[in-house]
Amino acid sequence: MSEPVPFLVPVDESRLRAERAKARELRRSAWWKQKRSRGRCYYCDADVGAQGLTMDHKVPIIRGGRTTKGNVVPACKPCNDAKKHSLPSEWAPAGGRTHAD
Repeated sequence: MSEPVPFLVPVDESRLRAERAKARELRRSAWWKQKRSRGRCYYCDADVGAQGLTMDHKVPIIRGGRTTKGNVVPACKPCNDAKKHSLPSEWAPAGGRTHAD
């Protein structure tokens, strides 16, 4: 049996540029610095320090997500890389922890 194919939303280059610009702006905000300051990954709860966290879109841009405060979370690099274009409901970190949010 084959794996289900996730839905993807066609995203043009201008939208990608706009979302990247929003992400850069959000990374400079006090709100993001405070979110990141805990140093814990949203998905696996690993304590990696603020510098070890990346910005992850819970609903990826190619799945219709936007760069908004309600859609971005601090994630460790291994979780961000493993999650790729999945929704949180489609993916769980290696330790099996899921974040109820």
